[in-house]
Amino acid sequence: MGVLFDYFAAADRPTALDWAIGPGGDWLAEGQSLDEAGADWIDMKGIDPHVVLGQLVAFAEGRPYDVHGTGPELLWPDAREWPPERPAAPGAESPWDSGLHLTELPDAWRDRLAAIEEEHVPMLALQWYDIEEVDFTDFPDCEATIRSFAGLASRARGAGTHLYCRCCV
Repeated sequence: MGVLFDYFAAADRPTALDWAIGPGGDWLAEGQSLDEAGADWIDMKGIDPHVVLGQLVAFAEGRPYDVHGTGPELLWPDAREWPPERPAAPGAESPWDSGLHLTELPDAWRDRLAAIEEEHVPMLALQWYDIEEVDFTDFPDCEATIRSFAGLASRARGAGTHLYCRCCV
């Protein structure tokens, strides 16, 4: 089973929810793709927002990674609206079984990623390439991935938008 992660910029949470999950968060409705929505987005396959991206942000900040620190916030499924332990009604499906999750990255992460300077990419890549949670195809792929994140974050910061991650299992 593969896990895909799409990172994108959106003006606000309702827009991100419509683009990533479906209109009004209705995951059973036909929605539009990120391309159709005109979103600025990147496909990062196995790079999860919590551990893998969190480590890149920590390296960029020059600090140790802290799994318990401030990180991405789960927006969907909404645990207050549909607690994960609540069973689905007969004949209904739980959004937790959809394989979709949407998280919002902290603006501080967006700003840190946007501030990565080209001259620092090789050193960050050396650190990030060695983490056990991801297997980059090669070192240049790791560098290119950092540049992709830095570019998306820079464009989002410049536009005053926020970064989100859609996970599809």
